[in-house]
Amino acid sequence: MPPRTRKAAPEGPSTMKELKDTLWAAANKLRGSLSANQYKDVVLGLVFLKYVSDAYDERREQIRIDLAAEGYDEDQIATLIDDPEEYQGYGVFVVPPEARWAYLAENAKGKPATGAEPARTIGSLIDEAIQALMAHNDSLRGVLQPRYNRDNIDQRRLGELIELFTSARFSRQGEHRARDLMGEVYEYFLGKFAAAEGRRGGEYFTPPSVVRVIVEVLEPTAGRVYDPCCGSGGMFVQTEKFIDEHHGDPTNVSIYGQEAIEETWRMAKLNLAIHGIDNNGLGASWGDTFARDQHAELRMDYVMANPPFNIKDWTRRTDDPRWIYGVPPANNANYAWIQHILSKLGSGGKAGVVMANGSMSSQSNGEGDIRARIVEADLVSCMVALPTQLFRSTGIPVCVWFFAKDKSAGEQGAIDRSGQVLFIDARDLGYMVDRAERALSTEDVVRIGDTYRAWRGTRSGSAKKLVYEDVPGFCKSVDLAEIKAADYALTPGRYVGSAAVADDEEPVEEKIARLTKELLAAFDESGRLEKIVRTQLERLK
Repeated sequence: MPPRTRKAAPEGPSTMKELKDTLWAAANKLRGSLSANQYKDVVLGLVFLKYVSDAYDERREQIRIDLAAEGYDEDQIATLIDDPEEYQGYGVFVVPPEARWAYLAENAKGKPATGAEPARTIGSLIDEAIQALMAHNDSLRGVLQPRYNRDNIDQRRLGELIELFTSARFSRQGEHRARDLMGEVYEYFLGKFAAAEGRRGGEYFTPPSVVRVIVEVLEPTAGRVYDPCCGSGGMFVQTEKFIDEHHGDPTNVSIYGQEAIEETWRMAKLNLAIHGIDNNGLGASWGDTFARDQHAELRMDYVMANPPFNIKDWTRRTDDPRWIYGVPPANNANYAWIQHILSKLGSGGKAGVVMANGSMSSQSNGEGDIRARIVEADLVSCMVALPTQLFRSTGIPVCVWFFAKDKSAGEQGAIDRSGQVLFIDARDLGYMVDRAERALSTEDVVRIGDTYRAWRGTRSGSAKKLVYEDVPGFCKSVDLAEIKAADYALTPGRYVGSAAVADDEEPVEEKIARLTKELLAAFDESGRLEKIVRTQLERLK
């Protein structure tokens, strides 16, 4: 299914958050005895059904309008309006009558027995809708799961959730469409499920602000984009948003990914579909990237990844041709991920990879030697240290490695950065969403991206070209000789130093005298207050 072109979404009204919160609260009532994984699949499956039906209805109405404008009569329109090509050619799934949301909403309480036909629950109708949808759309076969007619799913509450989704107003000012808002709801639900599942949720959900840092630096506007551990597909969704915001053409990008966990692979397929992104690049099935690379013959223009940190149990072969810079240790896959990603890059390829901070300086089990060879190969372009608490799923501090196969002045206006690495210490950026989670603001993300673009001498779109300067405490450009002298440690804080302190222009002698006087006065006041407290305590005896 080809991706659709979409204009950047306008800012929505304040009621959008209330709408998403309301839907989430209603979905929570459905959980009952379902396990976390089953519950997630059930709710996200409903969101997807609502999306495909909305998209189909919108396209169907547009076909009717276009044909009428061309002079076709009602009989001719009725003949042409069901042509599958009129939908699939526009990035819309074909939805047969029994799978349309209007039909499910009409029968939200189930269908009573009629003559020879037995009574059916709303769950059985949803299962039939899913089967029909997969039968009419090859790319959905094996992705959706018809598991709604089960004893542990409260059929009454399932019907109530359908009614709520039906009555909710998925509309905005301007050109934003109902199906686009369903994409927002899907992303919102993914984040809520990930937060609720803690560490388990981190397997499929990367915080959006972290994804935006990677996309903002790499600027993927054309070519092959790859994620070897794609989770629920957030890197690809953010790529499409970046292209929209910069008025690019999403058809210039091809998506490729792989995911080892079956249920997560299904989520990714649905997430891409609900955003109108071709999901065929995720393969016909899930699979372990280390055991069998499903895209072994392809080289990528961009790689974006958030691999699981420090995994000890992974599929390791010492003779794997991907280990160009050294065989990764059996008890930690960090440098296996890094080398797999480097092996996938084309001649001008770039990559951004989230890693645990330990990867920047570890010397255990040969990791230091591997890192040294990668640095000496001049593949590292930028290291970004991120603030803590960005991930609800782990307390491990993280960083982003950026790689580039070519750091020369090959791009128009670019500066030759061969033999140099940009270090950015972003640990002081961000704001607290709540007591447990931090996020990077749009300004933070743009600052990181602009710093990198200034260093490379490039510009984004029509933006003014920026001039790079080292900023103490935040960023510094370092040559390979200095990194070698630091034993190939890549921790930004080691290089950027401390932020400059503004000079208040007060002479040192006068400052010392003033501070001494203030300190002695504070001592005197402390002594006075101590006497008062002692007097009051004596009175209490």
